[in-house]
Amino acid sequence: MRLFLHELANQQRLFWRSRESAFFTFLLPIILLVILGLVYGDKEIDGVRAAPYLVAGMLGFGVISTAYAGLAINLVIRRESGVLKRVRGTPLSPAAFLGAVVVSTLVVIGIEALLQVLIGRYVLDAGFPESPGGLAVALLLGAAAFSALGLATTALVKSSEGSSAVVNAIYLPMVFISGVFFSVYTLPGFLEAIAYVLPLTYLLEL
Repeated sequence: MRLFLHELANQQRLFWRSRESAFFTFLLPIILLVILGLVYGDKEIDGVRAAPYLVAGMLGFGVISTAYAGLAINLVIRRESGVLKRVRGTPLSPAAFLGAVVVSTLVVIGIEALLQVLIGRYVLDAGFPESPGGLAVALLLGAAAFSALGLATTALVKSSEGSSAVVNAIYLPMVFISGVFFSVYTLPGFLEAIAYVLPLTYLLEL
């Protein structure tokens, strides 16, 4: 447990020291929420005010960008640079290392989600979630699912140079098709059918 907690603290330091990672996986969903909320927050989507809809969408976007894209890209880079191989030569077990990586990702998502909810309430007048506990469970399930998908995706990426391209090609279309920015019911029929086989769609519905 001591080694796990030490590695968890180390993973947090590594994340926040990487400005690019912190921006694209942590700040980008928050910035998009503020911009889109201020521009479109008073319009309607599916008969409801757009601001709470956008908060829910950006919460989902934050989960997939952090738990899936950020995790997959970072692990591929560490694998190709030999970091993972060096970890195997330390007293830290692979399970404890991966556990610390995933839990660190959950911590980032938790902070990000809290900020998004507060921005939604105090900047966009979207209100607080009616069921905070239910929201927390949904975010936890989504983060666990997309973390697992991120770990699985690392097996498909053979080089650190191609990691961003492969991951972005998978998750960015999913973001647009699943209804992060607009309702899936406004999509053409074939795209709506695709939306309902994508995991992000169901996280957003939760």
